[in-house]
Amino acid sequence: MEEMHYPFVLPPLPYPYDALEPELDAKLLCFHHDKHFAAYVDNLNKLLEPYPAYQDWSLIQLCEHWMDLPAQIRQGVRNNAGGVFNHDIYFRTLHALPPSSPQPPLGDAIRLVFGSTDGLRIALKSTALSVFGSGWTCLCADPNGILSLQNVANQDTVLPLVPLLCCDVWEHAYYLQYQNRRADYLDAWWRIIDWPLLSEQYAQLVQNRPSMA
Repeated sequence: MEEMHYPFVLPPLPYPYDALEPELDAKLLCFHHDKHFAAYVDNLNKLLEPYPAYQDWSLIQLCEHWMDLPAQIRQGVRNNAGGVFNHDIYFRTLHALPPSSPQPPLGDAIRLVFGSTDGLRIALKSTALSVFGSGWTCLCADPNGILSLQNVANQDTVLPLVPLLCCDVWEHAYYLQYQNRRADYLDAWWRIIDWPLLSEQYAQLVQNRPSMA
């Protein structure tokens, strides 16, 4: 939904609520998607409703250029547009068990930076555990296709880097099921990443950017 503009619509969950069990249970997914994600969509629409001059801005424009908005809505749009952007990626990049694995060229890019897929898993978990308070840990690609892990606070985004994965480390993403056990949540989340989808997206990214190595 990156190119969508006002009025934004909550995308449906791409799978049944119980599809990711036991890693993420139906109650948690329902609460996370239907309450938290929906609240960001609703709040973003309410902020933009009185400002028709900005209603044709895409979600990416709102995330990247929030400083150009009127002062009255600037911070609110930053928070809620980022919440919509990050949550959309989060839910779209998960799938039911069994676990999958990265395919070339994404697998090759992962080995280049992290040594192996397991090296990425270890680095991502460590990076996500280092987030103090609420935020996200994202696997990103730069204009040359080089991967990196980035932490952002609250609902900030990694733009203009291209986020492939966004791991939600706000407590609302896991507390109903895992309480304070963020490490256990991260292990479970890793097992349900949709690597075939991400491998396809990365391959398209490389193909569409001739300057990338």
